Amino acid sequence: MLRVVSLIASATEIVHALGMGEFLVGRSHECDFPRSVESLPICTAPRFAVSGNSQEIDRLVKDQLREAISVYEVKEAVLGQLEPTHILTQSQCEVCAVSLRDVELALARRLGCQPNVVSLKPNCLADIWNDIQCVADALGVPSVGSQVVMKLRLQLRSIAGAVPVQKPRPTVACIEWLEPLMAAGNWVPELVAMAGGINLLGLAGKHSPWMSWDELWRLDPEVIVVMPCGFDLARTRSEMYWLSQRREWVGLRAVRNRRVYVTDGNQYFNRPGPRVVDTLQILAEILYPDDFEPSLKDTGWVQWVDAAAGPGTQISNHQAPWTREN
Repeated sequence: MLRVVSLIASATEIVHALGMGEFLVGRSHECDFPRSVESLPICTAPRFAVSGNSQEIDRLVKDQLREAISVYEVKEAVLGQLEPTHILTQSQCEVCAVSLRDVELALARRLGCQPNVVSLKPNCLADIWNDIQCVADALGVPSVGSQVVMKLRLQLRSIAGAVPVQKPRPTVACIEWLEPLMAAGNWVPELVAMAGGINLLGLAGKHSPWMSWDELWRLDPEVIVVMPCGFDLARTRSEMYWLSQRREWVGLRAVRNRRVYVTDGNQYFNRPGPRVVDTLQILAEILYPDDFEPSLKDTGWVQWVDAAAGPGTQISNHQAPWTREN
């Protein structure tokens, strides 16, 4: 009998997409979809309070990693009691979720069983498809994995095919962290391109890079999409002051034209699983509002309106606001 523990939220969603949710016996503290998984035992915990703001969280994460201490704790006793046959984890990012190293240490110290550890590494869209197939193979349903991957790819193709080719492609900056600034990488640039945008920051298949305000100002995107890792809509809204209180913010073209959007980065953009289809839908709705029904508005994204800026704000010759003569 399969006994599966998922230590990464995207893997939990993959298991359910494969129709194998009944075999899940444990989850990470971040696994929250579908809602039925919330009744499962929690096998992980962050090593510090995650209730702080963007700057505080960044400092705490860097402190932990500087001391070579994992950001997350694996609850070895819980894992031992569950006696899993399979453990799903990841080796893509030590900050995003429990890593393969964490699991290996827990296995070496505590677990009497020897489960099959399946480590996912989603750097790009192709990797997401490979990861789904990898989980399907490990759980003994390879044909189901192929069917799920084919269905998801067709859904992405359908959304991308509805993007109007006759309209200009807007330039887009995707912000994955607020303080300090970080651009979105990995699969997000691919999705932006599929949604008909021109991605300005971050490279497909590469880790999300830090960026400077000078860089954002110089590129001056037509659209800004904010998607902090681990933050939902409400939390992202509450921390938009990291952007809006900067002197540079009001002069950006996207801000002046009210084309700044807040998204649920936790549920969509930073979760490389089946709902990558919804992520593409969100981008299409944002970039081409006249061509896509806003089916995920208010749940996956909202427009951010800055009272200090709007169509009437004039900054001549794209001159930085902090250099203007008074």
